[in-house]
This record gives sequence, C-alpha cells and structure tokens, in this order.
Amino acid sequence: MIRFEQVGKVYPDGTTAVDGLSFEVGEGELVTLVGPSGCGKTTTMMMVNRLIEPTSGRILVGGEDIAHADPVRLRRGMGYVIQQAGLFPHRTVLDNAAAVPLLMGWNRTRARARAAELLELVGLDPATYGGRYPGQLSGGQRQRVGVARALAADPPVLLMDEPFGAVDPVVRERLQGEFLALQATVRKTVLLVTHDIEEAVRMGDRIAVYGEGRIAQLDTPAAVLGAPASSYVAEFVGADRGLKRLSVTAVKAPDLEQPPVARTDERARDVARRLRRTGTRWAVVLDADGGLHGWASVRELSRADGAARVGELARRMEAWVPLGAPLKRAFGEMLQHDAGWVAVLDGDRFAGVLTPAGLHEALRRSVDADAHAIARGDVDFASVSDA
Repeated sequence: MIRFEQVGKVYPDGTTAVDGLSFEVGEGELVTLVGPSGCGKTTTMMMVNRLIEPTSGRILVGGEDIAHADPVRLRRGMGYVIQQAGLFPHRTVLDNAAAVPLLMGWNRTRARARAAELLELVGLDPATYGGRYPGQLSGGQRQRVGVARALAADPPVLLMDEPFGAVDPVVRERLQGEFLALQATVRKTVLLVTHDIEEAVRMGDRIAVYGEGRIAQLDTPAAVLGAPASSYVAEFVGADRGLKRLSVTAVKAPDLEQPPVARTDERARDVARRLRRTGTRWAVVLDADGGLHGWASVRELSRADGAARVGELARRMEAWVPLGAPLKRAFGEMLQHDAGWVAVLDGDRFAGVLTPAGLHEALRRSVDADAHAIARGDVDFASVSDA
C-alpha cells in the first residue's frame, strides 16, 4: 500500500533527515517507526501526506506516485492522528469527528451520522459526548475523538504521530489495547511514530528501528527483540529485551504440559486413590464437555465421604489464560496468584497447563527460531547450540 523508493530529505542548511529510505508497508499492516529524537521517523511519516516534501526518491500510495497528487486531496484521503488529538476547541465532539467528511463534500446529515457511528466504535456514546466540547473531555477521551475523526472518511491509510504520548501510563495502555481491537476490525494501513520501544513492540506488526535517517532494522517485534541486527539496535531495544519479548511470544500447544485430570461427576475417593498411585498431589477438574471447572488436591479428595463427587470439592481456578495469549500475560497470572502454573484454555476447552519451565522453554525456542530463521516448532536445542 505504501512504498518508499530511495527517499531522502535534506534541508537547506545541509541537514540530512532521511537518507535513501526504501521499504514497504503492506495493505492492512501496522508498522511502527521507533527511534530517538531527531532520527527521521516523524519526517518519514509526514512525507507520506506531503506535509514535508522529499528531496529525492519517490513515495507510492496504492501504486500511485504521490508527487503527482494534489496535496490537499491527498491529505483528506488519509487519516492523521497526532499527540493531544489536535481537536478544534470551538467545535463539539460530533462536529470534530465529522470535520473531514464535511471537507470532502459530504452533506451535514451524512457526515454527522458517520461521526456518531465512529464515536460509538471508539467507545464514546454520541448521545452523551457528541454535544460536549474538547475542553470537557479527559485526555484519553480526546485521543479517542482524534481517532474517530481520522477514520470518519474511511481512509485506506492512517498516519499516527505519538498518538498516545500525552496521557498517563494506565490510560495509554488501555488506549493501545482499544486501538489494536479496532484495527483488527477496520484493518487500515498504519504508520505509527513512537519513541517508546515497548509501545512499538505492542502495537506493530513490524517495527522499523531508526538510526540517523536510516532504518537500522525492519522486522517483526519478536525478531527485533530476539535477533537485533546490530549493536545499535540491541542497545536501543534494551538489555531487558528478553522480558519485552514475553509480550510478543504467544502461548502455543507444544509449550503445555498435561497434568492429571478428573471429571466433576467422578467419585472423590476413586480419584484420590488414582492420584496417590501416581504420586500426584492434585488434579485439574473438568466438566463433561472438557471445560475447566477448577482443581482439587489429593488431601481434600481423600477426606470426602463415600458419595462425594469431585465437582463438589473442586476449587476455583484463578490463574488461567487463553491459548495464544502472550507469555507476559501468563507470567503475570503466575505472579498475581502466586501459582506454580497457569491453566490454558482453547476456547471453552482445557488445553493443558503452562509451568515456569514451559514458559522459559517457549521463550528460548522463539528466540532461537528467529536467530536461525527457522520455524519455532522445528527448533532443536541441541542442533541450535551446535550451529
């Protein structure tokens, strides 16, 4: 959808902001541009809508060279979200969200209906918030209005410049999650500028790590964290990149262990005898459909009367995650509940448990897979260490 071909930007004083930049952003892909201040990432983004004109190379959007496009028409055909939202303070929330469609010639009724639809989509009830002014909103609410305004004309491309940088960390994390859920629905082609590597890792399908006007590495978040292309990238992403990688490595079925299980309708004492024979102190309790009901210990099952069923004695399972959740979430559940393992669910069905050892092995496999450019499931630690 967006292609840079040897794009450069040199200012009249001789400062080179971008030098020979070539990369592509696929349709529906979210690419984060990350790097220190002055590295060229914002210049790169602003050249896409010609707020800054390149001095060399060319940029194509949808296969067309934007140098031949009318700049005003080009900008109206792209969504643009900036830090602190940049709303018109004298216009209501609804009119702010309807601004771009009105500029494109939509009639007022249609534009406001679209604005109301987008406000609903970003979690702001238009009946409650539509008539308010930006000054009556919180910082997070203003950012949501900014996103709604950028999406109102249904643009194929969305440019975001530090969109969550002006709010506190708790609101920022919530807005990031909400935007990712929204992106899963609308599938826009997105360039997102940030200086925060953790935000880049969480948000991007791919990350472009900038260094002095050039891209030092462009790859998936997992690859950038697991196999930095240079010492510069390694230093930028941080010595704790292994911990950051927990956010982008998913819990998969091969990572799981299969503990003893019991069914809710089994006799408690029968299960206790079975567990004692195998030297096991507890079992996961499942219902008739294979769903997670809880867990039970041998001690409690052994003390039950003869007619008691396992389901009556099972304890609630507090630590659990869905299959495909980030390892970071699983690790967080372990810490929060002081648990030695977390249950993993595949839909409504129990899939297994993830232990600290399994979490560590999953992370190592993922890192080694990226480092050796092979599928994660094919990693053999012996062969990797000999490579």
